Amino acid sequence: MKYIFRVGILVLACVTCSAGLLPAQSPKPALSTIIVDAGHGGPDPGAIGQITTEADLVLKIALKLGKALSEAMPDVKVIYTRTTDELPGGLTDKNEANRYRAQMANEARGDLFISIHANAAGKKAGGWYVQKKVGTKTVKRKGKLVKVPVYEKQYVKNMQHGTETFIWAADRGVYKSESINQTHEESGETSDDSTGILDLTSPEAMIRAQLYEKKYFAKSLLLATMVEEEFVKGGRVSRGVKQRNEKGIWVLQATGMPSILVEVGFVSNTEEEKYITSEQGQEEIVAAILEAVKRYRAALEEQTTHAGIR
Repeated sequence: MKYIFRVGILVLACVTCSAGLLPAQSPKPALSTIIVDAGHGGPDPGAIGQITTEADLVLKIALKLGKALSEAMPDVKVIYTRTTDELPGGLTDKNEANRYRAQMANEARGDLFISIHANAAGKKAGGWYVQKKVGTKTVKRKGKLVKVPVYEKQYVKNMQHGTETFIWAADRGVYKSESINQTHEESGETSDDSTGILDLTSPEAMIRAQLYEKKYFAKSLLLATMVEEEFVKGGRVSRGVKQRNEKGIWVLQATGMPSILVEVGFVSNTEEEKYITSEQGQEEIVAAILEAVKRYRAALEEQTTHAGIR
């Protein structure tokens, strides 16, 4: 974990030093707008626990997190992707809803995207029964004594637990670069040519997007590491920071800003589900993420102070 944190700091510093290649921008606060995303919703319940669903659980945590961020950082605008038990935008298709989340974040020109989710593992929340051979017995069949296996139902407890935070994989950055370019185009940024139109396919645009992407990757890694560190400080088991390589997460891939997806725990684990659905558990989860964001903002402000740029 410490190694990942150092790498994040190093990459962020290197990219900051190369900021002369990025377009000139007016100084702005390290964080102006944070997008808080509660995963799933409506017809998409997400992971199913014994006493809750992922969609219901993460909405409660996301709303509490947004309130805590607003109270701790009154100068920062907090935008929620959803505030009810429905999918964002009143949609009914979860894939369309995920695209809507990313589009909402990009149109708002967010400085940070935090998606809240919960995990599940195994065949059934809590545990399940399996048939196991426990021995043999002798029976008489067709006048002969034969040995037959004896089976017994045994309960297998669902043991997976802990937190983990995902970021978009660096080796799949072309998708993130496209979203970054699109976000800057929609924000009104233009090229230096006489037409005033930014050619998203030009080498200049791609180089700029790649530089931004490295910067965003470093920032995402930095915040994700801080989030997991704060969970550990609070006594939680951390499964670490992970890059999503094998399967794309649209809200990480298509958001043109630093973005993380926090798995707050396993609803399939009996004890952990009780904890993350409890008032105390949710308060501690929110406190950990909030402290990480505060540390993250402080790190960005320190970079800005030393380098004179954002």
